[in-house]
Amino acid sequence: MTAALVAARQPDAEHLFTPASIPGTVVVAVPPRKVSNPPNPWSSTHVEYLEEPPEAELEVFEEEAKSILAENDSPDLGFRYSLNPYRGCFHACAYCLAGDTPVLMADGRSRAIRDLGVGDAIVGTVLRGRYRRYVVTSVLAHWSTVKPAFRVSLADGTELIASGDHRFLTERGWKHVTPADQWQPRPALTTNNSLLGVGRLPATPPESPDYRQGYLCGMIRGDGLLRSYDYSGTRRATDQVHQFRLALIDLEALARTRRYLDELEIDTHELLFQAATGVRRELRAIRTSARAHVDRIRSLVAWPTEPSPEWGRGFLAGIFDAEGSYSQSLRIANGDDQMIATTTTWTRHLGFDAVVETTRRQRPMHYVRIRGGLREHLRFFHLVDPAITRKRTIDGIAVKSDADLRVTAVTPLGVSLPMFDITTGTGDFIANGVISHNCYARPSHQWLGFGAGTDFDRKIVVKTNAAELLRERFGKPSWQGELIMFSGDTDCYQPLEASYGLTRRCLEVCAEFRNPVSVITKSAVIRRDLDVLARLARDARVHVTLSIPFADDDLARLIEPGASSPARRFDTLRMLADAGISTGVNIAPVIPGLTDQDIPEILERARAAGARRAFMIPLRLPAEVLPVFQERIRATLSAERVRKIEHAIQELRGGKMNEPAFGARFRGKGPRWSAIEALFDLHLRRLGLAYERTGDDDAPTTFRRPTNQLGLF
Repeated sequence: MTAALVAARQPDAEHLFTPASIPGTVVVAVPPRKVSNPPNPWSSTHVEYLEEPPEAELEVFEEEAKSILAENDSPDLGFRYSLNPYRGCFHACAYCLAGDTPVLMADGRSRAIRDLGVGDAIVGTVLRGRYRRYVVTSVLAHWSTVKPAFRVSLADGTELIASGDHRFLTERGWKHVTPADQWQPRPALTTNNSLLGVGRLPATPPESPDYRQGYLCGMIRGDGLLRSYDYSGTRRATDQVHQFRLALIDLEALARTRRYLDELEIDTHELLFQAATGVRRELRAIRTSARAHVDRIRSLVAWPTEPSPEWGRGFLAGIFDAEGSYSQSLRIANGDDQMIATTTTWTRHLGFDAVVETTRRQRPMHYVRIRGGLREHLRFFHLVDPAITRKRTIDGIAVKSDADLRVTAVTPLGVSLPMFDITTGTGDFIANGVISHNCYARPSHQWLGFGAGTDFDRKIVVKTNAAELLRERFGKPSWQGELIMFSGDTDCYQPLEASYGLTRRCLEVCAEFRNPVSVITKSAVIRRDLDVLARLARDARVHVTLSIPFADDDLARLIEPGASSPARRFDTLRMLADAGISTGVNIAPVIPGLTDQDIPEILERARAAGARRAFMIPLRLPAEVLPVFQERIRATLSAERVRKIEHAIQELRGGKMNEPAFGARFRGKGPRWSAIEALFDLHLRRLGLAYERTGDDDAPTTFRRPTNQLGLF
């Protein structure tokens, strides 16, 4: 077995490989990953690094295998023979934006991408019906590297610093910042493109004493109680009573008001003002009855003679928290003429198109409405910075804007800069106002003396004589034409297949002998072999199953880095079905607490793409795989989500993290698994899909030895 180190060139995550000049090597991007392997039970030694582990080098080991078909007698599997041209499986990641790029958060604020963390709530987009809409999603992974930098300039003055392989959403779909090398074309930004989003948003100015005083004025005048009572001549222990009280449902605004008062040495205490009921939320309040404090508050909220712009920003934040609302329309309500006049003055001072509307029911009520759509509403949130998150959400709003986001230039900066990227639940995020893109075979790798962690990803064994061994096996009288599964272990269409073509050559042998074939893969590389698969479908039998355990592209990228996205897998299903090839979907693995809710969407999209059967398998975590899986989810998901997933797995496995027993390892048990099965069965029947395991095939064999081969046997 000979090893060949692999050169790092190709940045695209769709795994198109080309032969390098040295035989046995391929050209592929190798993002830096530190060596990390769990102990190998088949080895007498285990390496632990006292300092920072080295980077894991990608190595390809070519071997002349002694056999190519693996035979199993497991009652859990629907096939007897499997073919695995490769051992190990490559994974890769991409890197994107400069560290100071602002990312739109779920609360309407922005944060530099370098400062984001796993679990942070941000804004992404999803396609719902005919429209793409903004939704709240979360950061699932965060990483960085150093890449050559490019400046993308837009007509509205926005500038984005990104690597050449980063993608933005345009009116013509996703486009890379720059084209790739000539041997792999990809759509790139041109000056004819317009990016989608809301456009550049202003930075939020810092708080100042004037801003804080303006906030108190807007909040307390808008929703507070501030009074003094004189009971002279009555039988009371105190003739004068002074009272300040502010009662709110939203504790963020209540906490900000109390903090500002504390900074001015005005003591208040918090209390439960109204308990929650079946139709009302809990109200909490702050109050004080000290005369000195009440008098001080009264002076703070008096109308200033010469208010500063900072005071105006604070006032708008306070009155919005007190009396504002936002649901695609941004309005501030009040019945006091002075409050409405002040609100209108300061919104127009900041450049907003504000109109006043009045309703007359029991009493007149005035509304200041800010026009201009989402772009202006987000600008208001950034400039004014109200406290209440609930009132700042843009969840569900359609992606449309009048911002001029035409690309005016893409300029190489001539330097390499630290670049950051995130994985999100929607597969995208809002960067500086525009929409920006962002396996069970491990134990067998240890039998070769490798590790099940980064060794599985970076040390790949290639069986170069696979097709010759298969032809030899077909020539033996003992071979009766049983169905062959491609593959029962690692993916037969992993990235190296694009260079070595071993799977294709083996399929061509199967087509020549008309041997029944079943293929399971998660890779779009199978599209290359539509011709030979169609020939098998015509002359023999072939079933292709796409493994699609995720509905969301970037959640898939998190757990299966480097594999084709779910969107490409569904598209691949459609291409196979259109070519007359029998197709199905395997939801494997089902990760309880993470992907079980995706089952209906996966089945619906698979059926629409032409699939006619489906199967599912719960997550399996043998001893060597468990630490790899835990390391990955703990590095990329929040601690709370990790606990949820691990608890859900234990529910399916009788309190354990894995079930190794035959007959039970590919099924769960308990109420949670019953609910998952019921959900799967319900949508299977609704969509008219057959329940069929990969490899299930009782039909007579179509195997025939070619006539011109008879004289050899």
